[in-house]
Amino acid sequence: MALFIMILRKMINNKWLELSLLFGLVLTVALASSMPIYTNAILQRLLIQEMQQLQLGSNQYPGIFWLSANLSAQENQKHVNISETEQFLKERGSRFGIPVQAFVRERATQRYNLMPAEPDKIDVNVQRSADISAIDGMENHIRLVDGRLPAKEPVNGVYEALVAPEALTELGMVLNTVFVVNDAGLEEPISIKPIGVFDRKDYADIFWYNNTSSYKNSFLIDFDLFEKEFTAGGKLNVQSSYWYFALDYKMMTLASADVFLYNDYEIDTFMDARYETRNKNVPALQTLSNYYVKETNLRKMLWSLNVPVMLMLAFYLFMVANLITERQKTEIAVLRSRGASRWQIISSYAVEGLVLGAVAFSAGPYLGELLTKLLGASSGFLEFVQRAKLETKLNEDAFLYALIAISASLVMTLIPVILATRVTIVGHKQQSARLQKRSFWHKFFLDIVLIGVSLYGLQNYKTRVNDILSLGLKSADLRVDPLLFLIPAMFILGLGLLVLRLYPLFMKLLYMAGKRWWPPTLYTTLIQVSRSIIQYQFIMVFLIITIATGLFSASATRTINQNTTDKIRYAAGADIVMKIHWENDAAPAILFGTEDSNEDSASEEAASGTPASPPPKVQYSEPSFLPFTQFAGVDHAAKVFVRKDASFHKGKTEAAVELMGIDTKAFGETAWMRDRLLDYHMNEYLNLIAKNPSAILISRSIAEEYGVKVGDTITVGWPNVEPAPFTVFGVIDYWPSWNPNPGTGDTVSVTTKQGTTTKVNKPMLVVGHLGYIQNNIALEPYEVWLKLKPQTSSNAVYQAVVGHGYDIESLTDAKQEQIKAVKDPFQLAINGVMTLGFLISAVVCFFGFLLYWVLSLSARTLQYGIFRAMGVSVPQLIVMLIGEQIMVSGAAICIGIMTGNLASHLFVPLFELSFDPATQVPPFQVTFDLRDYERMYGIVTVMMTVGLAVLGHIVSRIRIHQAVKLGED
Repeated sequence: MALFIMILRKMINNKWLELSLLFGLVLTVALASSMPIYTNAILQRLLIQEMQQLQLGSNQYPGIFWLSANLSAQENQKHVNISETEQFLKERGSRFGIPVQAFVRERATQRYNLMPAEPDKIDVNVQRSADISAIDGMENHIRLVDGRLPAKEPVNGVYEALVAPEALTELGMVLNTVFVVNDAGLEEPISIKPIGVFDRKDYADIFWYNNTSSYKNSFLIDFDLFEKEFTAGGKLNVQSSYWYFALDYKMMTLASADVFLYNDYEIDTFMDARYETRNKNVPALQTLSNYYVKETNLRKMLWSLNVPVMLMLAFYLFMVANLITERQKTEIAVLRSRGASRWQIISSYAVEGLVLGAVAFSAGPYLGELLTKLLGASSGFLEFVQRAKLETKLNEDAFLYALIAISASLVMTLIPVILATRVTIVGHKQQSARLQKRSFWHKFFLDIVLIGVSLYGLQNYKTRVNDILSLGLKSADLRVDPLLFLIPAMFILGLGLLVLRLYPLFMKLLYMAGKRWWPPTLYTTLIQVSRSIIQYQFIMVFLIITIATGLFSASATRTINQNTTDKIRYAAGADIVMKIHWENDAAPAILFGTEDSNEDSASEEAASGTPASPPPKVQYSEPSFLPFTQFAGVDHAAKVFVRKDASFHKGKTEAAVELMGIDTKAFGETAWMRDRLLDYHMNEYLNLIAKNPSAILISRSIAEEYGVKVGDTITVGWPNVEPAPFTVFGVIDYWPSWNPNPGTGDTVSVTTKQGTTTKVNKPMLVVGHLGYIQNNIALEPYEVWLKLKPQTSSNAVYQAVVGHGYDIESLTDAKQEQIKAVKDPFQLAINGVMTLGFLISAVVCFFGFLLYWVLSLSARTLQYGIFRAMGVSVPQLIVMLIGEQIMVSGAAICIGIMTGNLASHLFVPLFELSFDPATQVPPFQVTFDLRDYERMYGIVTVMMTVGLAVLGHIVSRIRIHQAVKLGED
């Protein structure tokens, strides 16, 4: 207890240092614990969104858990088996982990032939076959279209039933017609009479698994009656049994997903053991199975994204712990000289760390939850929106991560203590006199190692990108590769340490360059910085890491966001691209035949020796294009004809190409193209071909592969049309919506004398005039490209197009695709975590800077008191402080900015692997936003100004007698 009180007193004596250390611990714990909270929250949101998309896409309720079993006719104990199954399922229904909204049982007999009991009242020539079914509880979920509900017992030996509206037509019958089941194997005749027509009461009712049309060959009787007469009584063969759970999928969480999947496994095991033939439909299974992969990848992504920030926080903790230890080194050395063991001293500091760790553990996870909500509101880098809040929840993983973070931080803060306990009082005095010794990282060339490893990793990644682009390979999912984020952090630290290795030489050169002219204040500052460079290394490395990390985070996020947007806009070509239905004289498939039948007939004609006749040419009627240019919100509209199965001829050369026909003026006003992708602006190419109707632009792949050059004439066409001649006016590398990179299947094997090699077929493009193509080749449907005015709603344009009577066959909306990309969990993680990293960098940089310099100045009170006694004025002392700040903090900030920029230029392009380089068109481009630099410069300016103001205030309050008393002590 006495030891604990002594430790508390020591902590109170160093309260500002201890509070700074606690601040770093809380921030570290909060950042670590936010990762599992954020992962679960974002996956929970995505899970519900994908379930809803599943419902919209398949028109099927995502909470379906449907089972069916076929029952053998020879089985004697059907009712026992069914009863056991239902008992098991009712028990399992409470174990899905989410509420059961409905549990529906359904039975059906085999299908029997039916004969009318009164042949003179109904057509006996109609072949009628139907089953008798029953659905438990359906009476509460139907409305009667006609007739009444059936009786719960046979009426005069006749079973009364409901039928679907489609059954009246399918079975050629009317209500109140009695039918007899025609089956020689029955012990007694079974008569059934439809007495009512039903429909769903509510088409949004999740009670129904099937549509009513699926009961067009069914008579539905009372469920209890079915169970008594057929399931247990065996009067008819019960062939099928169905069980359907309607689950509340909106209540599903990642935790309950495990329970759901285990319950599904248990049900499968039970059903397999009892039924030879069975079926199951659980739409959510595929979504859930993918989520385990996404969860693992997202956790890796979050760890990877947080590596630089964690490194910065670790360095902050180490710096503060080192400051605490430096102030107490004399005390530690004295204790060692008086017989205290190293482990006793280390234990006292460990207890101190445990006290701070307990406080951090109590507060950190809750702060992490707040950080998660901040991440959820981020729609871009340093951009926040009022979207629905993330459903955050503290879980066991959050506290586990917090515990791991505290343990690692405790080890980090004890390192300076462990090193300090190795020194006796004599050794401490010797070390104090040797300020020029080399630091640990310089002694063991840690800077060279870090830079070498990071550059090696950079070269490997660049080689992989080149292989993917040149060979058309598929990129692995490297978006979650921690090395993408660890390598830049290593480079930033290594380069910062390398510059600091050279910095003393720079200071000597600066001193030598003006030693004859430096005023006393600046001369003193140069001497102080040059002789105490080891003392300043911690704050300089800290500032370098924080500034460089902040700038790298900003550049990486801006680059990823901008390239995602550019990729979507380039692939679409314009804001909205749609294809409208054209009226034509094409024969219906049922008359003209399907594609397969055409191939079969062609092969038969080839076998018989007669030439295959080409399919008749389809004549199209072009709809009016003018309304597209007049719709509200549309800025420009263009006709764009695209034929992917075209080909070009030059002499004996023939190759497949993609043909694009455009109106040059409208295309230039509508299409989107990133600047500097082509040798000249896109509009200059359009102007080049505008005056000649037969002028075309060709892709560089055509020019290089087949030697086609400007001025050559080639013919272009497509199957079943007469090709037309064109003249080459220009060569292009990129064009809106066209991907010049080869795909995974664009390879062929080429056999030569040297052996068999793989050749990559690069995509090829020809761009010509739409009018010339229509007049000289054929008039066929084209795409409509629209450029929207700012703030225009895509939905408003859709409604205008449909309202004008156009039938949209296909649609691409670049704006909606961008919204979907922003909601991607990995994109959210990048934006949120990088934003958080930038903000933490700014806060930690400010507090670390202020703390270090205040403590450093406090330790030099005697020195400044002596200066004052020598006649140095307060303004001169402040000038000395400013000079020291410029040479230490200013230099570190400049190094940090240069390091951050260099790291961004070198390593941000590696993020191209996150996009699959083969599909990343336009090429990946590093992006810098001046606003980020303005924010960083603003933070640095405020930090330096506040720091100098505080330091100046402290210096101005130093009294000579205080300094003299301090020297006597």
